[in-house]
Amino acid sequence: MTDTQPPEAAEAGQSAAPSRSAWRDVPPRQVRRFAALALEEVPALAQDILREIRAEYPGLPVVLDDSGEPMALVGIRRALEGFVQQLASQEGRPRYHLEVFQEFGRGEGLHGRSLDSLQAIYRLGVRLAWRRLAEIGQQIEIPPPAMYELAESGFEYLDGLVDQSVRGYAEAAAREAGERLRLQRKLMELLLSERRAESTGGTAHATGPAHTIGTGRGSSSGPAAPFGNALGERAARVGWQLPERVAVGVLLRPAREAVAPAVGEGVLLDMEAEQPRMVVPDPEAAGRPELLRRAMTGWSGAIGPPVPLADAAKSLRWAEAAVRLMERGLLPAGEVLHCTEHTEALVLLQPEELIEDLARRCLAPLEHCGPAHGRRLAETLLAWLETRGGAPEVAARLGVHPQTVRYRLRQIRELWGDEVDDPDRRFELELVLRARRLRGLLGRAQPPAPGRVSSTAR
Repeated sequence: MTDTQPPEAAEAGQSAAPSRSAWRDVPPRQVRRFAALALEEVPALAQDILREIRAEYPGLPVVLDDSGEPMALVGIRRALEGFVQQLASQEGRPRYHLEVFQEFGRGEGLHGRSLDSLQAIYRLGVRLAWRRLAEIGQQIEIPPPAMYELAESGFEYLDGLVDQSVRGYAEAAAREAGERLRLQRKLMELLLSERRAESTGGTAHATGPAHTIGTGRGSSSGPAAPFGNALGERAARVGWQLPERVAVGVLLRPAREAVAPAVGEGVLLDMEAEQPRMVVPDPEAAGRPELLRRAMTGWSGAIGPPVPLADAAKSLRWAEAAVRLMERGLLPAGEVLHCTEHTEALVLLQPEELIEDLARRCLAPLEHCGPAHGRRLAETLLAWLETRGGAPEVAARLGVHPQTVRYRLRQIRELWGDEVDDPDRRFELELVLRARRLRGLLGRAQPPAPGRVSSTAR
């Protein structure tokens, strides 16, 4: 220490100095001797380690490489050789280039096992290897501090092998997840295929799915044989048990990067489509609606009616129709709605061209009325058709005076004449007027007062 150097600086310089390596202080000749003896032991030591591992873990699968040698034995031998060679070169801490341990990790991942047992096996192998290396070190009189450092390097080497296996495990898990999603999409494609629905029996030959909305029931009992076999095979590959009934949903993303909803096990979900789809098995099962409601928080879309498995494409069609109406503002947005709760809107608003053509014919008498007056007459006519009551009841429904209703009803009879007494014309009129109300073209009538029964019910 010089007179100009403060004690603190000297202490700092000493603390910054690299720590000495006891292993590097071992004479090179002694290190080479240690490495030679250890390498001679590697084949027998690898066999001993594998024997101990099999005794400790009798269920360990035996996987052979291309030459017919157990991959575990190859891995142990390469790990021992790599460790000893790194020590002999005295290049510092060992490096790891043992792809075989990545393969071990991949194998655990592909077979659905965790890495816990594999890591325990590695630790057992290191303990057994260290026991023999310690004997060799004692035989050629390597100083204990160097052997302690060697032990530390051994466990660091173990960490490197575990990292290799974890990498392989992660790759296998990602590949498995990707393959499962691919197979799941294939299953959904077959399940929701329109051509498949047309080729199966029962309700698959119906002209439309409207008959399933109210009750969710049809005459199909299951898929036809060719498609049933293909469907069963694809379902088995993803571990999906074929249900009796399904409901198909179409979702609207809350954001492009939105995380997939946690729909739970058994629900098939395809997030690759612009509008994600899902297939809900046994949608009426106890607890299923509530689970879906919680999982769909923050999402919007529609779930089609429950149908037999063979009619899944029909449930999809209704869900798609509901989503189109949601996008046009004709059904509530901001939630995942159930088609069975919006039957009227789906039936009356979906065949828009037919309803509009019928409306032009049925409501032709209103063409000569002003827009405001024509709307009031249409609302009055609809209230009368829905209640078939007298002026007081219709007035209460519309929130106007009964005398106003009597005046409007006289005008209605003048415009339509005896047609308003014909059951078929009354049905058509009510249908087109309800469709207009659903589109917001007519105001909503007030519900009847409690306890009051309309003449229709009487």
